[in-house]
Amino acid sequence: MRAVAFAVLILCLSVPTAHAAGSWRILKDHWSAADEKGFGQFVAAIGASNCSSSESCLRDPSNPYRATDKHFLDIDVDCAKWPYLLRAYYAWKNGLPFSYVDAISGHGDNLRFTRTYNRAVARRSLIDHGSGINGPAVIRQMLDTVFSGTYRIDASEHRGVLSDFYSPALQPGSIHPGTVIYDINGHVGIVYKVDSDGRIFYMDAHPDFTVTRSVYGAQFGQSPLQLGGGLKNWRPFKLVGAHRDKEGHYLGGHMVFAENDRIPDYSLVQYVGTEPNPTRDVRKARFAYNGEALGFYEYVRAAVSGGKMTYNPVYELKMTMKTLCNDLNDRAQYVDLAISDRIDRKPHPAELPDNIFESDDNIWESYATPARDARTRAAFAQFYRDMSDMINLWVHRDPRIVYDGYDLRRDLLRAYKSQSKACTITYLNSAKRPVSMTFDDIVHRVYAMSFDPYDCIELRWGAEGDERDTCPDNKTKLKWYAAEQPLRELSDRTGKSHTGFDLAELERRAKRSDAADPRPVDVKALIENMPNQVPFKPMRPVGR
Repeated sequence: MRAVAFAVLILCLSVPTAHAAGSWRILKDHWSAADEKGFGQFVAAIGASNCSSSESCLRDPSNPYRATDKHFLDIDVDCAKWPYLLRAYYAWKNGLPFSYVDAISGHGDNLRFTRTYNRAVARRSLIDHGSGINGPAVIRQMLDTVFSGTYRIDASEHRGVLSDFYSPALQPGSIHPGTVIYDINGHVGIVYKVDSDGRIFYMDAHPDFTVTRSVYGAQFGQSPLQLGGGLKNWRPFKLVGAHRDKEGHYLGGHMVFAENDRIPDYSLVQYVGTEPNPTRDVRKARFAYNGEALGFYEYVRAAVSGGKMTYNPVYELKMTMKTLCNDLNDRAQYVDLAISDRIDRKPHPAELPDNIFESDDNIWESYATPARDARTRAAFAQFYRDMSDMINLWVHRDPRIVYDGYDLRRDLLRAYKSQSKACTITYLNSAKRPVSMTFDDIVHRVYAMSFDPYDCIELRWGAEGDERDTCPDNKTKLKWYAAEQPLRELSDRTGKSHTGFDLAELERRAKRSDAADPRPVDVKALIENMPNQVPFKPMRPVGR
């Protein structure tokens, strides 16, 4: 504790020279390893706090610079702007140089979901010409410019204006607090912790400006190389050609950015795999660690942890359920906001937005949860797959499974029931009576929970039977809910899919939907039906 307090004190003492009266003075010509570490510690502290919005995070005691901000703290950002805000804010407070891509080009009307990729075509570098830089003003201008399309750049691009990020190697130290995670379906997070087992914890902001936390996994999906999704680090650069005044401020000059092949931990493994893949097709990417074939997310954990490939199924189950519970509680706040603002009492629009996952409609963008719900479903499905894989390893006595109990099935069920009961979500139904759901209850309705903010709260939580009887929705709204079922089963949030249908068209499509069955999520049933271990085969004595 003393060491932490001393570190915070050092940070606070260094503040005035870097940003007196809002002025951003450049005191260094590049970000050193110590600066990157300091930024990581800054992000880690905010991630470990209980702050729940960009405003509250900058006001939180975990931010050692909060007393110097005055009105700058009154700022709201969504997911794509959140990493840029933290990076620029830290640079301002520490007298570091800063630059960002402020213009991109691509194919299509919506650069958040281009079919190929975007190109960076211009950037703004913050140069001090003698009177300092207006920190709050330039940061606000930056936030008006960057968006999720800024991240959608080919990870191997090396021509023209370079992107703000590069693809890092999946290895210990390269994925760290401050690393960014980009979901090509329009979402961005920033890593705030990597534990010894290779779990990657991240923060993300949302259109309602809330900040939530979760653990990296299938909810982000695998990205093609050309779209630049996945894990991204900030690209190194240096201010050159500047001169220093009497106070040591860097004046003038221009920024020079490191090309990919000059960055020591640049790697495309997350896109192309560890095995030969001449086409660089992510669908053909195969991953192996120390000769052991692994799935992508399993490989990420193994590689980031430096080969710690042992798993205790009971511990893994508890940790995952806690993470999913946090996601469900975050969703509850989002749903409650729509109800408190009476969006559910409004008539349903004649058509869905053209893209339900990313809409320009203010009500839909602020209150709907299709992307959030899709990420939640993906996380539940990944939980099922991970537990299935661990059970299979245990059945075949794989040494990666560390379990010293006597009855894995019993211990897993006990842990599941305990965690399920501890994760209770309660909502007020339309009759203003509380309805409580355990984690296991939600497992059985995860594909029924409505993302549509015009639905009653009972449908938002996938209620059936008597629980649904208090829903006041009329027949038209109930038809919308039924017709949206295939959209609640989507395995991916694909921005290029048009969804701007009226009710009649949506019903026609629902009837002829050839979508595959929803991915399994019932971990409790999986455990109850798990097989026994394969019996040992005694080795034949030598010489017989």
